[in-house]
Amino acid sequence: MRVTIKDIAETAKVSPSTVSRILAGKTDNYASKTVKRVCRIAVQMGYQKNTAARELVTRKSNVLAVIVSETRTNFSEEIIQGIHQVALDKNLSVMIVYAGESDQGRQHRAIKTVIERGVRAILLLAIVPGEDNTRLLHASHIPFIFLATALGRKDLPFISSNDFDIGYQATDYLLKRGHVKIGFAGLNLGTYVGDLRFQGYQYAFQKAGLDWQNEWIKSGRWSYQDGVRAMKAWGRGTELTAIIGASDLVAIGVMNTALDLGMAVPDQLSVLGIDGTSLCHIVRPELTAIRQAFYEMGRRGVQRLMDHAGIESAFTSIDILPGGSVTAPRS
Repeated sequence: MRVTIKDIAETAKVSPSTVSRILAGKTDNYASKTVKRVCRIAVQMGYQKNTAARELVTRKSNVLAVIVSETRTNFSEEIIQGIHQVALDKNLSVMIVYAGESDQGRQHRAIKTVIERGVRAILLLAIVPGEDNTRLLHASHIPFIFLATALGRKDLPFISSNDFDIGYQATDYLLKRGHVKIGFAGLNLGTYVGDLRFQGYQYAFQKAGLDWQNEWIKSGRWSYQDGVRAMKAWGRGTELTAIIGASDLVAIGVMNTALDLGMAVPDQLSVLGIDGTSLCHIVRPELTAIRQAFYEMGRRGVQRLMDHAGIESAFTSIDILPGGSVTAPRS
């Protein structure tokens, strides 16, 4: 049977309100002897605070919910680290709920779960909600923000990179180094993020006064295997001199397969990743990549939710993570 404050009060021969205040740390008005006796008895009886019940009474939860898409990339860890750091500073707890990959049913169950838990706020990581799930979020009246996905709607606040700019900057970086035949592997075309990055790729060619070819694009879902399949499809005799991987994992799949085919990276084929995660440093050559500020996304997401002035969307910065996988093409 669960030990209650009333049980402790009867054993300590004090009032329940006295026990409640002492266990809450409000000890200024009590003798040291009384405080020690109440705390000792609480420990001996195995008393545990009912956090959920206390939160219902105060109407203020100390739990942040993070709903995570089961993407095939590895950036979630860095975002969650940023969330945890600010949560720790603000004495908040974090619960993580997985919502599948582009699965509206699992998203609905995840959102419903955290709403029923009565959390303080909700952070949605790489989630693209349908209209039903969007309505569910708004109806909850719980503050929420999207991370790593900018959905382009004023009613869906976000902290994210600019995906159009990612596609543009990646392509422009290679064009400025003399590459004019540039592949793009692993893009999840037909999705909000994938389409924006592809538009950025196209715009870079347009701005440079150059054309791109359909066969230079290999779609996928951001995974290592997508990179492997794309490089095998292009083959050793490809006309491409550079390839952009839609994620670091895709780029590493491209690079490893190119090496297996007997191609030298970067001398025969330059490879550029997108994300700039720790994976870039554990491959040889080290992967050059467009680096996203994932830790900052998590950190700023929590800060925006705790800012009572209102939740506003914002783009985080991107830059180039230098490595050894890109060079000028052979003349």
